[in-house]
Amino acid sequence: MKTVLKSFMIMNRCKWPGSDTQYIHYHDVEWGVPVYDDQKLFELLLLEGFQAGLSWLTILRKRADFKKAFDNFDVQKVSKYDDKKLEELNHNRAIIRNKLKIKAAVTNAQAFIRIQEQFGSFSDYLWQFVGHKPIQNNWKNEADIPAKTELSEKISKDLKKHGFKFVGPTIVYAHMQSCGMVNDHVVDCFRHQEIKEIK
Repeated sequence: MKTVLKSFMIMNRCKWPGSDTQYIHYHDVEWGVPVYDDQKLFELLLLEGFQAGLSWLTILRKRADFKKAFDNFDVQKVSKYDDKKLEELNHNRAIIRNKLKIKAAVTNAQAFIRIQEQFGSFSDYLWQFVGHKPIQNNWKNEADIPAKTELSEKISKDLKKHGFKFVGPTIVYAHMQSCGMVNDHVVDCFRHQEIKEIK
């Protein structure tokens, strides 16, 4: 087991996961993989809304608790949360207890459903911004990777127009990275080419 973990830890990858095994697993398996499933996109959008002002690792460590608290990220159920449910969430110590973010999760679920009704799926709406094809970046250094782009600013404005909250351009860009709209693994990371080859 120690030998497996050692080889797992020393693979050539982006530096941001550090030595945290949960973070490394997220980087190696999930981050940057194109996501077209609406429920998964809603999950990432909800979690990234809670990330505002915090580290992604903090959210990642509470992901299972968020999943339980928010009914497995069922957008239909979240959209119907009433004041009693909001109060329950505000007292749930397992998640981030921020009243504005909790309320925004419900508001965003409602906006998400409206987009599904208008565009057929949230996936079709979101992926249209990149021509339904991931942007393949070729960053040599992590320091060169932007926190936001003109495109994330454009998507942010459009999401806000549709009624979304906590969707600033930085959060939107983080969402684009996590759901594979952009491949921001540095070029010498073993995942860069693997992600690039996903059809």
